[in-house]
Amino acid sequence: MTVAPAIRATRSAASASADLPAGGDPAFLANLGRAVREARERHGMARKALCRAAGISERYLAQLEAGDGNASILLLRSVAQALQMPLTELLGEHGSTVERRLVRRFLEGLPEHRLEDVLFRLMREFGQEDAARKRRIALLGLRGAGKTTLGSALARELGCRFVELDREIEREAGIGLPEVFLLYGQAGYRRIERRCLDRLLDSPDPMVMSVGGGIVSEPETYNALLLSCFTVWIRATPDEHMARVVEQGDLRPMRGNVEAMADLKRILAAREPLYRKADAMLDTSGETVQASLARLRDLVHA
Repeated sequence: MTVAPAIRATRSAASASADLPAGGDPAFLANLGRAVREARERHGMARKALCRAAGISERYLAQLEAGDGNASILLLRSVAQALQMPLTELLGEHGSTVERRLVRRFLEGLPEHRLEDVLFRLMREFGQEDAARKRRIALLGLRGAGKTTLGSALARELGCRFVELDREIEREAGIGLPEVFLLYGQAGYRRIERRCLDRLLDSPDPMVMSVGGGIVSEPETYNALLLSCFTVWIRATPDEHMARVVEQGDLRPMRGNVEAMADLKRILAAREPLYRKADAMLDTSGETVQASLARLRDLVHA
């Protein structure tokens, strides 16, 4: 028997029956009946209209809303469809407030690609207090933006320690970053990175932290950072990024300057939406260290 005939057969049985079988869980059935009644009232539907839309008898609906008997799952599905709501909402936990149900319904109506962003905003807004997050300041962005220079200077002013997550990873692994990637690969590096970050976030001490530019590619790790720290995206123009990296003694970008610059611009473009999730943004392009530090100080104390 197919589903549709089964539904029709069950509806006919329900219409003909004088009574539903006695319920074995009165509290559950009462809550279920209240959920159906509240949903019907929200839609402004009379009982007769709902019965017509769901293909059920008025006797069945009256008993269902009164919590007087057990309900066929197929008939309940018809009621849920007529009320334009998921069956799970009728069968779920009932003691929740109207506000909680509205929030759940709102989230269920969002497309999948929006859920992560909405969840993050809720956690950022109603998670840790802003003052608590500002005890840990995290600077993020690509190499050459000025994270280490500004971070160490800010830490000295605040009288707290400055931590570079990459150095913590090297200390944890006992080898340099190039060797970490060589031995463990990208996935292994990310596991060590998360372990080190969790350890730092468990510390109650205030700190200024510099993190690698690629941390944004790991959603869970990046969200942990965003929710636990006051984050600042330190950015610069691609030309300044490149020049500063070379000034630090890394001449690799100069071996294929055209390709390196194209790669840098591509990475910046791909990561920009993720970097913009930070609490604040500081563009250090064309500025002295002192000027950038003053603006960073203002952002942190705002």
